Amino acid sequence: MGGPDDVRRPVMRIPFGRPPLGSPLQILLLACSFALAAYAGVRLLADDWFGVALWFVGAALVHDLVLVPLYAGADRALAGALGAVGRRTWTVYVRVPAMLSGLLLLVWFPLISGQVADHYRSATGLSGDGFLSRWLLVTAVLFGGSAVMLLLRSLRLRSATKERPPVVH
Repeated sequence: MGGPDDVRRPVMRIPFGRPPLGSPLQILLLACSFALAAYAGVRLLADDWFGVALWFVGAALVHDLVLVPLYAGADRALAGALGAVGRRTWTVYVRVPAMLSGLLLLVWFPLISGQVADHYRSATGLSGDGFLSRWLLVTAVLFGGSAVMLLLRSLRLRSATKERPPVVH
């Protein structure tokens, strides 16, 4: 065993450590973003504060009670379909483009579905046609890029395992 030098003394730590403070520029940018968010909140809540608050609460409830179970179920189905028992990281290459594509669909659904094409044309003077084809193109690019990234990752891992010398016991 050791001598008196081997005695380990407990290290006193601050529970959450020192608060991370950035540079003065980061603090200034953070303060400006809070000011802009406060201004937008005041403007948003000025007309119909109850409707906005109801929308936020409803969106939170729909997200937590409906969408999260759907996300989890889709993720389990995806992992099962890919046989991702040992390859759980592969599901990221489907999750990310699916999430981005779904987010774009959620935001632009009225225009993608063509429900408000006439209203869009009267409000902007632009055609409301083509949103479906653009969304499909963006979705294809997202999944294609993800597939290329997965292929490159697989090739890099395969070449890294070939270069390792065998372990001799």
